[in-house]
Amino acid sequence: MGKEPTVVETADLWPLGTGRTASGSLTVAGHDLVALADAYGTPAYVFDDATIRDTCRRYRAALATHAPGASRVHYAGKAWLATGLARLIAAEGLGLDVVSAGELAVALRAGADPAMIHLHGNATPTDEVRLALAAGIGQIVIDSLDALQRLVPLVAGRQRPQPVALRLTPEVAAETHHHIQTGHASAKFGLPLAALDAAARALAAADGMVLTALHAHLGSQIFSAAPFAAAIEVLLACAVRLRDAHQIVIDEINIGGGLGVPTAGGQAPLSIEAYAAALGTALRDGCRRHGFAPLRLVIEPGRSIIARAGVALYRVIASKPLPAGSDAARYLHLDGGMGDNIRPALYGAQYHAVLAAQPDAPADETVHLAGRYCESGDVLIHGIPLPRAAIGDVVALASAGAYTLSMASNYNWVPRPPALLLRRDGVRLLQRRETIEDMLARDVPVVPA
Repeated sequence: MGKEPTVVETADLWPLGTGRTASGSLTVAGHDLVALADAYGTPAYVFDDATIRDTCRRYRAALATHAPGASRVHYAGKAWLATGLARLIAAEGLGLDVVSAGELAVALRAGADPAMIHLHGNATPTDEVRLALAAGIGQIVIDSLDALQRLVPLVAGRQRPQPVALRLTPEVAAETHHHIQTGHASAKFGLPLAALDAAARALAAADGMVLTALHAHLGSQIFSAAPFAAAIEVLLACAVRLRDAHQIVIDEINIGGGLGVPTAGGQAPLSIEAYAAALGTALRDGCRRHGFAPLRLVIEPGRSIIARAGVALYRVIASKPLPAGSDAARYLHLDGGMGDNIRPALYGAQYHAVLAAQPDAPADETVHLAGRYCESGDVLIHGIPLPRAAIGDVVALASAGAYTLSMASNYNWVPRPPALLLRRDGVRLLQRRETIEDMLARDVPVVPA
């Protein structure tokens, strides 16, 4: 049996505050994860406050070093958002990117400065745009000519023009899963480069908005700086076109997010510092080459701030032996799965897990960690070596903070799990466990005629 990497050997997958109890159980911020599973039930998601704060500070420090001036970091709320998290993010000096009225409501409820909120979306309903305008948000990111035309009457006559950005499709394909590639020419997001002149003419004719930025987002889980640098050059070339052909001068380049983070070991991440250095160099050299004064750099990390901070806790409910010659000895059936983490089923995302009570024990068998939902594809991890697990054991899944709870569903009418923020001085509930009563509250008991 091959030895499964322990928590020590996969340290970059786990929160910064990961440790052990005297008996060897896994801890985060000094809290025993088995005890938390007993106290709060499973499945449950725990987030390390220190890891989130440290990552936010590293991003801000890296941009201050490599892209000095008014450069900004905005957290992409789609990765996961709750009121308590939004307050933490704002307290660390980051702005917020929102993509819906719901995310906007969370940000405002958290007390985030509206001027530090950007609204994105390729199909944002008009009533949601109105809410954002009424809140006085800092920027609306325009994704299409249709969205631009729809915004024109909403901002007409404003005394203070609404800052807007144009999201362009830079035709830069990053090496990542096709479901999370967003910068190639056939992506559903962004204006085609060929539409830039039409957008500029529409902006020049419009009243009540001002173009301040060009934006691009290449996708997620990108482990090389080269695509980001290439996209910056494309945006700068577009800025030259706006300046020379339309007399429009922008203030900032927004390169979106997408910095890759390891989730299963064996991945070589680009450090935040190296990423910021590459972006800063590309923007600085490009501005000099194209005759621009230094432009503000804005980035929108999401996954790379929240993924490592989160750990998912499940309990083994049952097992099923597999025939001899199979690629695993058995299934371990967990009490969660695709309802709280759709990523493995949706695009083959890979994760690492341990038994929380014995994270450093040698592996005895190779198993599939299967979810509880009525889909054959509901398998969180295929073929992971683990110590022999018993019914009731707690499984801890690493790097589970991003695009898990934010994409959770009530498939099979299963309530969604709670989210806990772990600090050295205590545990704070960010989201309580959903109940069946919560779900039934939406259900209208109409009796068929």
